[in-house]
Amino acid sequence: MPTDHSSHIKPSQAIQLTSKQLYRKCELKELSTDCQSTAELTPLDDIVGQERAQQAVEFAMGIKEKGYNIYAIGQNGLGKRTMMLRYLNRHEPSDHSLYDWCYVVNFDDTRSPKVLRLGAGTGLEFKKAIEKLMLKLVKALPLAFDNEMYYARAEKLKSQLAQKQEAALTELSEEAKQKGISLSLTLQGDYQMIALNGEEPHDEISFTALTETERSQFESNINGLEVKLRNIIRQNTEWEEEFSDTQQEHDEQVAKDVLIYFFKPLKDKYKHQPEVRAFLTGMQADILDNLDIFLEESEEQLALAYASLEKKMPRRYQVNVLVCQGAHKFPIVVEESPSYHSLFGYVENATFRGTVFTDFSLIRSGSLHKANGGVLLMDAVKVLERPYVWDGLKRALRSRKLDLSSLEREVSLSGTISLAPEPIPLDVKIILFGDHETYQLLQHYDPDFSELFRVTADFEDVMDRTDASEAHYARFISSIVHDNNMLHCDRSAIARIIEYSSREAEDQQKLSLHSANVANLLRESNYCAKSAGSEQISVHDVEQALRNQEQRVSRLHDNIMQSFINGTTLINTHDKVVGQINALSVISTSDHQFGMPNRITATTAFGKGEVLDIEHRVKLGGRIHSKGVLILTAYLASVLGKTAQIPLTTYLTFEQSYSGVDGDSASMAECCAIISAISEQPIRQDIAITGSMNQFGEAQPIGGVNEKIEGFFDVCKIKGRSSSQGVIIPASNIANLMLRKDIVDAVEQGEFHIWAITHVTQAMALLLGKNAGGLSQEQSPNQEQYSPESIFGIAQQKLTTLRMLSKAD
Repeated sequence: MPTDHSSHIKPSQAIQLTSKQLYRKCELKELSTDCQSTAELTPLDDIVGQERAQQAVEFAMGIKEKGYNIYAIGQNGLGKRTMMLRYLNRHEPSDHSLYDWCYVVNFDDTRSPKVLRLGAGTGLEFKKAIEKLMLKLVKALPLAFDNEMYYARAEKLKSQLAQKQEAALTELSEEAKQKGISLSLTLQGDYQMIALNGEEPHDEISFTALTETERSQFESNINGLEVKLRNIIRQNTEWEEEFSDTQQEHDEQVAKDVLIYFFKPLKDKYKHQPEVRAFLTGMQADILDNLDIFLEESEEQLALAYASLEKKMPRRYQVNVLVCQGAHKFPIVVEESPSYHSLFGYVENATFRGTVFTDFSLIRSGSLHKANGGVLLMDAVKVLERPYVWDGLKRALRSRKLDLSSLEREVSLSGTISLAPEPIPLDVKIILFGDHETYQLLQHYDPDFSELFRVTADFEDVMDRTDASEAHYARFISSIVHDNNMLHCDRSAIARIIEYSSREAEDQQKLSLHSANVANLLRESNYCAKSAGSEQISVHDVEQALRNQEQRVSRLHDNIMQSFINGTTLINTHDKVVGQINALSVISTSDHQFGMPNRITATTAFGKGEVLDIEHRVKLGGRIHSKGVLILTAYLASVLGKTAQIPLTTYLTFEQSYSGVDGDSASMAECCAIISAISEQPIRQDIAITGSMNQFGEAQPIGGVNEKIEGFFDVCKIKGRSSSQGVIIPASNIANLMLRKDIVDAVEQGEFHIWAITHVTQAMALLLGKNAGGLSQEQSPNQEQYSPESIFGIAQQKLTTLRMLSKAD
């Protein structure tokens, strides 16, 4: 049925609330009476109260296609990360494939290291196997070239070469001798031919004494022998090259026999992994090409080749295990500080004896490498804050490859030569945690975001409070206790924490899901219990923890209450005053909020029916407050100015307010103050009121109702209690009441009152002591008439008198 707004005055009266309506106790009806503590409760496996978010996570984890990453939305303190980790740890996917990833040298291009994919948990085993192999080869290869068989074979080859060379020279020497020429070897290693005079070499005198024909014959013979000698020298060089080749083949065959022997077990072991076998074959061939690394005796010459930071073995044959996964452990990685290097890995540089170098063994893994095959959790704001991280993450998710490129090369900060490792296939789920504002910014400004993060896990702030959900929440409390190794909570402590959660949710029918607050309360209760020597956390420990929390953050509250004690802040809680009313407001700091009464005053002067909001005029009033004033102005015009303009200007202000005022929760109080000023009927100061209103005068709910009631109750204690004091609230706020015990007790004993209203006229009846008034049955066709003894009737009479006076003037 549509609401009938034809009559502005509602006949129903304000409802006086009972003490049972002010606080909903937790009775834990769904828990067995035998269950007396969290020790007997099974910790919660699922995400408490987050069925929608949990279904989103299950969906994202079950789908393998690209782009189904998760953005978890919710306020800070909801425990999104803790709940997500608990869920992931206890719901490991059954079909995930995990691998160890290793970088090894590319024997064809050392600047482009190759990737080896090994079974999960076998990477270190392979690395150790290669190290053992290298250590054996470092010893075995030199030994293969340091034995009698090798020396005998080498000597035989040398002897054969020497015999050939000696035979050729002997033959040439005999031929020279027959021609009277001596062939000899000088100290410098050169060959020398000298003409003989019999058995002795010719001297200058004897050679000159020869005839021209004899001398020419000698020169001709010597020239011919030199030609033959050069041929022999050339032949010797060819023989030496043949010897060297034969020796090399011999050395390679010796080394090959050793390598085949040592490599065979390893190749057999990895015969079903072609990548590993290809690497072992390449290594075997490379060792043959670099035998000098194993056989060279000069440590200085080979220092760089052995400049390992770990073991005494050639660097090029190491295995760099980048990621070693547990054989069956699903990788869940939380990256607290997602910088470019921490996320994507980096390549280190090493310095050895003044030489700076880098190679594949200096490649270091990032969080994406460690989470490959699993889940990586990060804070969205931190990802966006760090340079180049967001772009790099999008690039990796789009390509589904981890390309380890140096950040310096990306931003052209360095022209030095760097490595270009082979990319690693990427199969990871990214979970970003963030608030709604960050989510909306990414959706609006980054078209790639919705493509890569297709699943939104929207975390709730509250959950319904039922008997079943209270039992569920008790298990949630048990999981916090177990996870943090605290003392167990007894049944009364569980109930009190659930009541605290309902107070945090500001709703009797809801429970707060801000798990950080619940966990903090449990930690502090645990501290109180241990300090008192208790073996369990009781309700008294929880109450003490709450008092301690209040004490730590209540400095501003105490200072403001002191201003009421010493009279600095003016407040009246006993009398009746025209145009003055006690409204209620909430003051919030970063970690605390509390209520306090504010005096609102209204005065009138001859004018044109406007309400002059002083807060707005001096720019201390916010837009919502200004809207509330305009709404109540419209209501007043509809009540008192339907047929003629209200001939008054009303001045409205918050007394002693020197900072900004915003919100519309004082609009009903302002309306009542204005009616009091127009009608000149006094308002009770022992009653405070909170609530906003619409143009029809209907009461609308407001926030912070518990704090507002408690603030007025505390000021009443300061100014002197009386049994008539109380607070008026909108009826729609009844479900939000979770008041302090002392207020509940005062209401139960009739020493304090709380009224709930649905219309502003119900408040006027309470505050002004008269009914607001209804329209008379005998009303003039030109003017609506209210009963003369009602508030509206009195106000109407005064306005009518003013109109007549203004016309007379």
